[in-house]
Formats: sequence, structure tokens, C-alpha cells
Amino acid sequence: MSKKIKVSELPEFDAAQYLNNEEDIAAYLTTVIEENDSSLLAAALGDIARARGMTQVAKDSGITREALYKALRPGTEPRFETVSRVCAALGVRLVAQPNQSNA
Repeated sequence: MSKKIKVSELPEFDAAQYLNNEEDIAAYLTTVIEENDSSLLAAALGDIARARGMTQVAKDSGITREALYKALRPGTEPRFETVSRVCAALGVRLVAQPNQSNA
């Protein structure tokens, strides 16, 4: 008989561990943006920033490390300026595309 595993005993999932290259990061961001949820986008940018090194992203974006952690935690809704500066620091850009259902 196998031992039952309690959910509370499982390790917490950390997406940052899987964001190893530009393609992974782009695919992750694209998927998150399609959800149309600003707090999810903030959390995803936080995951990417942690994968890249929060200190370096803070330096490159001109936002203090503490403010970056606060702005990119799950459940927040950062200002567009913050999202834009973080994206620039990460070397990614948000792109508008026509909605396929309207084409």
C-alpha cells in the first residue's frame, strides 16, 4: 500500500526555476498576458525577475529592490510605468496583436 501525501507537505511551486532561457520567458509571459489578469502579470514578472536576479533587475529598471518585490508580488496591480520599466530591464516587450476571434 502506498503512503498518502498531504498537500501541505508538498513543496511550493516556483516558476522561476523553469525560466531558463528567452523562449521559456516569452512563452510564459504570452500565456499569462492571454489571461488578461494584471495581478497575474505582476506575479509572472516577479517570477521572471527572480529568475534573472532581482537585484540586477532593480538596478536596470531604476526601481529599488524592495519596491520591486512589493510591486511584483502576487495579488498586486502595478502601474503601467512599473510594468514597462521592468519589461525593459528584462529585455522583453509587450506586443499588441489582433484578437483572432475578431479577425
